[in-house]
Amino acid sequence: MAAAVVRGGPACWWRWHGRVRAARAAMVCSRTMASKTPVGFIGLGNMGNPMAKNLLKNGYPVIAYDVFPEACKEFQDLGAQVTESPADVAERADRIITMLPSSPNAKEVYTGANGILKKVKKGSLLIDSSTIDPSVSKELAKAVEKMGAVFMDAPVSGGVGAARAGNLTFMVGGVEQEFNAAKELLTCMGSNVIYCGEVGTGQAAKICNNMLLAISMIGTAEAMNLGIRLGLDPKLLAKILNMSSGRCWSSDTYNPVPGVMEGVPSANNYQGGFGTTLMAKDLGLAQISATNTKTPVPLGSQAHQIYRMMCAKGYALKDFSAVFQFLREEEAL
Repeated sequence: MAAAVVRGGPACWWRWHGRVRAARAAMVCSRTMASKTPVGFIGLGNMGNPMAKNLLKNGYPVIAYDVFPEACKEFQDLGAQVTESPADVAERADRIITMLPSSPNAKEVYTGANGILKKVKKGSLLIDSSTIDPSVSKELAKAVEKMGAVFMDAPVSGGVGAARAGNLTFMVGGVEQEFNAAKELLTCMGSNVIYCGEVGTGQAAKICNNMLLAISMIGTAEAMNLGIRLGLDPKLLAKILNMSSGRCWSSDTYNPVPGVMEGVPSANNYQGGFGTTLMAKDLGLAQISATNTKTPVPLGSQAHQIYRMMCAKGYALKDFSAVFQFLREEEAL
């Protein structure tokens, strides 16, 4: 490309250069604004609520839906559009994120009578951040593909605290060529966005992570309980563990013993956080996958049984770190 010739001396050159810079800035601004088209968000629970708020904070108009209308009121007050069904979201947005509790919920939202696929536009990008069976993700991907749209599974790790702070880890499965388009949105809500492979591999990574998390939380609770019974101060014991080889996320970031840490569910009667029911569900998914692949997971199986017992004994709505309280009550029997 030939260089432009500017006549009229330095003053004219600076005026011309200023116009060029302004034109370039306008082009960049135009591209930025084009990318800030509305994003649909379905599922405004403990995790979905802060995730959708982070999209709003990053300048994305949000079109919201939740099966519980009261969950939407806060977003209406924040300027989001609230719809009557997932199909209505699909009619108004060509990029949609879903955050749902289980495989049946995901199937209903995507393929139900008022589901996304009833009104999805061709070329739409649908990102599911629920934790569901990898086989269900693959099933949904096929249904979405038939409608000319793109489906990616992108479950998260980090819990409610990371969701609020925008520091989630996303494990993404799907067509690699679409990864950057998904990443644009996911980086508004997470600090780590990792491509795992084809559809279903994000879910595979997530259920492996959560199986390990459950095992480590039970181990931390057992170790802390034993140390307390042996006369150790719980804060001192936690400090020792966290500078020793037993250190893990459950001990240094999410300690299950009340009074050891602030700002975690154990400091708030195990309210908030990641529910015991959801952990039992994820462990069930791990068990199904282990059976299907003939993979031995004895500790994962035991963890599943413990969390199922917790659900049956009144802990279903408490954070999964309440396993410490569960063990304390079991010892008293």
